[in-house]
Amino acid sequence: MRASLITLCLSLGLLAAGPARAEGERAGDFDYYILSLGWSPSWCALEGDARGDRQCDPGRGFGFTLHGLWPQYEEGWPSYCRSGIREATRAETAAMADIMGSAGLAWHEWKKHGRCSGLAAGEYFALSREAYRAVAIPAVLRDLARDVRLPASVVEDAFIEANPGLAPGMITVTCEGERIDEVRICLDPDLGFRACAPDAAHDCRLKDALMDRVR
Repeated sequence: MRASLITLCLSLGLLAAGPARAEGERAGDFDYYILSLGWSPSWCALEGDARGDRQCDPGRGFGFTLHGLWPQYEEGWPSYCRSGIREATRAETAAMADIMGSAGLAWHEWKKHGRCSGLAAGEYFALSREAYRAVAIPAVLRDLARDVRLPASVVEDAFIEANPGLAPGMITVTCEGERIDEVRICLDPDLGFRACAPDAAHDCRLKDALMDRVR
């Protein structure tokens, strides 16, 4: 009888599969941030080109772009939080395209993560821009002129070397397929570097991950 009940719960999605919380948490209730920097050429090769996204047009020059600034718990993360704050305007999301690649991504990030900060949209985007600018992109990766293959750990080491105070355990590099996907850096609410919670570590172990050249 108990086995049948467990099977039913699994089929209905009633048993939790991981640390993520249910959507709709209270805005402003979180412990730290993850700053997510996406390698734009990888996203273009995997998704953007098929969508005809202008971010991927030749000459745009996007390397590491701001994917988002994500409020986190010490275990799990909030999303699509309850908030009485007004929604982000088109002007506010459009103003983020220079570092995020598109207004559409800025709008998505506001809905899923920005509300959870408890900040007004303008304040959240300003904080996101401040966090993005506070992290130095390693010079060797800034304007990559040709495709390269390298261990994902080299990307992590390059960021640590370029950012005093950043240490292993505060940064994780992810891959999608065979490509470098994102660099994620953990920050306290004042944007200082801090250790990531265990569930935020998704280190890519590839020894020959591809980084496509900047377009």
